[in-house]
Order: sequence, then C-alpha cells, then structure tokens
Amino acid sequence: MKVTLLIALGVLALVHLPETRAQFVKGNEAVTVAADGSRQVETPPTTGALLAKPCRAADGACTGGGWKMVETKDGLMECTEVYARPTTCRNSTYGSEKRARVWVVKSGAEWKHCSYPDMSKGCTSIKSLPSPVVQ
Repeated sequence: MKVTLLIALGVLALVHLPETRAQFVKGNEAVTVAADGSRQVETPPTTGALLAKPCRAADGACTGGGWKMVETKDGLMECTEVYARPTTCRNSTYGSEKRARVWVVKSGAEWKHCSYPDMSKGCTSIKSLPSPVVQ
C-alpha cells in the first residue's frame, strides 16, 4: 500500500511539475545553447518602439499590467516591461509568490506574450494588450 501511495504521489507531482516549477518556456527561440554549453539570450528589440522612461522593478506601482517574465542573460526575471531594460527587472519569484504574470517569448521572428509558461496556451503579439494570469 505504501508503494502504491508513493507511486501515485510521484505521478501527481510529475503531472503538475511543469505548471508549478517552470523557470523557462519550452520552445522559446529567444534562448539558444551553443555547442560549448553557453546560453545566448535575446530580448525584444527597442528599435522602433515608443519607449517611456523605464519604470524601476523596485517600485511596486509599476506593475499595473502584471509582471513580464523575460529570459535574460541573468536567467528568468520579472520585469515591468517586455524590453528588460536596466533597472526594469528583478529576480523571479515564480513558484514562491502568486502574482499576475505574462511570459515574453520569441517564435520565429515574432515576439509574443503568453498567459502561461506554455507557448500553446494564450500567446499574442507583444504589440497587443497582454492577458496576465495570477500564477
């Protein structure tokens, strides 16, 4: 009976693991790994974007549209904007704190934000309004 319970708990953990522990988005083409194992990370280009003064991540009033989860050279960060400019990001609290979030990803040549860390669920162009979800 103990073995059956452990197996059931293990299967349950594996089923829910991606949604509770995702620290990246599978298929995000902004992140590539070179042959030597080093990671190369792109962030959305600021060229041609109408940019306001950066809103510091340390200022809690800057997250009206939810946190933008962006892969950067420093890993997954919570940012106040999709461009991840200096001072607009902080370390991720995903998995330890519930917050409204959208996930910024690259698919082909297009940058998108997704409601979940899953590119098959609710992704739209970063030029449209995001749909943050508390997670």
